[in-house]
Amino acid sequence: MSNFRLGVDVGGTFTDLVAIGGGAVITAKVPSTPADQSQGVVDAIEASGLAADGIAALAHGMTVATNALLERDGAKVALITTEGFRDLVEIGRQNRPALYDLTQRPPEPLVSREHRFTVRERMGRDGEIKALDMASVDAAIEAIRAAGDIEAVAICLLFSFEYPEHEIAVAERVAAALPDLHISRSSAVLPEFREYERFATTSANAYLSPRLGRYLDSLAGHLASAGLPEPTVMQSSGGVIDIASAAANAAQCVLSGPAGGVVGAAWLGALSGVADILTFDMGGTSTDVAPIANGQASTTTDSVVAGVPIKLPMINVHTVSAGGGSIAWADAGGALRVGPASAGAEPGPAAYGLGGEDATVTDANVFMGHIADQTELGGRVVIARELAGQALERLGDTLSLDVEATARGIIDVANTEMANALRVISVARGVDPRDNALMAYGGAGPLHACALAEQLGMTKILVPRASGVLSALGLAVSDLRRDFTRPVLTRLDSAERDAIDALYDEMITEVRADLNSPEIERTADLRYRGQSFELGVVVDGWADDWDELAERFHTAHETRYGYAMREDPIELVNLRITARVIVDKPELTEDAPEAAPEPVTRAVLVDDEWRDIPVYDRARLGRGSRIDGPAIVEFAETTCVVRPGWHGAIDAVGTLILEAI
Repeated sequence: MSNFRLGVDVGGTFTDLVAIGGGAVITAKVPSTPADQSQGVVDAIEASGLAADGIAALAHGMTVATNALLERDGAKVALITTEGFRDLVEIGRQNRPALYDLTQRPPEPLVSREHRFTVRERMGRDGEIKALDMASVDAAIEAIRAAGDIEAVAICLLFSFEYPEHEIAVAERVAAALPDLHISRSSAVLPEFREYERFATTSANAYLSPRLGRYLDSLAGHLASAGLPEPTVMQSSGGVIDIASAAANAAQCVLSGPAGGVVGAAWLGALSGVADILTFDMGGTSTDVAPIANGQASTTTDSVVAGVPIKLPMINVHTVSAGGGSIAWADAGGALRVGPASAGAEPGPAAYGLGGEDATVTDANVFMGHIADQTELGGRVVIARELAGQALERLGDTLSLDVEATARGIIDVANTEMANALRVISVARGVDPRDNALMAYGGAGPLHACALAEQLGMTKILVPRASGVLSALGLAVSDLRRDFTRPVLTRLDSAERDAIDALYDEMITEVRADLNSPEIERTADLRYRGQSFELGVVVDGWADDWDELAERFHTAHETRYGYAMREDPIELVNLRITARVIVDKPELTEDAPEAAPEPVTRAVLVDDEWRDIPVYDRARLGRGSRIDGPAIVEFAETTCVVRPGWHGAIDAVGTLILEAI
């Protein structure tokens, strides 16, 4: 009987699977296959032992789009834009990533200058200024044809967010002449003002869509041949879409994997009665952190990924290059550094025995006893403490440190970088981390959770039973989601309510043609006059005189920035709707253990001394089982280090809740 919902998340080191249905939760973890990520998905499904006829739905998160941006390995793209604006994507903004470094060059644009073409036309604030010259369009098409290896075209004309007629005409002409090319039209990808961000996002969509489309076609073929359902794909916004929409809108999927973890964290936090959370997802190559407030993951439209602005709704994830596979090294001054280079899945940390020789964070954890010698990972990797020690010794020799000091130093440096990342999403945004719980997940997250909580003054940690595969769990429980926007750009007190309602109704009609009986939330982007940034405010339930909406904005601004300017005029910039089709969520239960747990002991380096501490098998624990630190709890896909001064118990949904004594 088809009753299992699957979530499969492809990471840089491992591919994780979670299947939920009939009250059961099945997990699997296998090594990723970088050459063809779809093979890792198939391997994970095979490892789960589930029959094809027992799977009702499959949601997928991956790093294909992210990697293409990071590695600059996307499609060869042509840009068609308004005459005189050929170099806009290269000029960009004047903000610099390093303010005083005059030698640092900005990232290269995704479209090279020789592949940027212009057409004669002009739209303005009030409509058409100059008619579209079709001869110039035909000339651009012939130039694209002559380039020979163009795979996609981005069409970005001025004011097309409000008047898309010229863009539509150009797109139709290109599609007729070059039917094999992917076409991204800015008025469809991002119908908002600010030319640079709109052009950059549309170029990114064109750059990524051919590669993502090929990958998804390959994945769908593998799954179909195995009798499995067509997958849905996680978007950066925290909801899934159908595979065809994902292939055509790849820019919506650049944070596909991390978004699943935040969705799963919010859901599990609610089941445990915790609404305010800082998520901490430490994987093999990076660490992702995000805030959850009042049970909801916050989103942003101001993300920059690999130097490229992606102005689409994304869960507000902050990423640092500190993962289990991050390589430790000595800089020119003899200081210990960790990352950004990673050992990845191949060859992996030295302890994997697959040919890696560099010391990594994982090797430090293995040497310190946090991860047991001879532990099997993903069914194919067996941990070798001796190899980890050899790698640490080689690094220690360059630093004039012994093996123990090198291992402690690697952990301390990695913890400091991850703690700083958590401060970025909390302290830097006016949120006190002490008022939040820390939810640790990912293959390495629970290893470091207590140490990070201590640095931040946090007193509660949540470690879900499926913490090692939580991103996959989040995929399995994710709702279908679509986002729509319309530009307005007017003073709030002069906006006409009927016109605003008509724009919302237009978007709602469009989304109901795509989704069956969606739940719809209306929001608006507002700002004080003169500001260059906006805040999203929920519109549902507003009053006709605008006062309530204005007060919501004042309150949101004060919460975010610490002040409000209630006497200043407010501008209404964009209208948005978010539509969701809610999927059935499973009931999670945790049985009491059949017998009192009997831990084994293991020598672990705790602070500066080796101590024999209890090691618990999570599979033998259950509802009400208590843990007192120092201790280690070994989960199926991860390990939790409980430091001295922490204790806790497993709750009714299987989450280990630790509290500082």
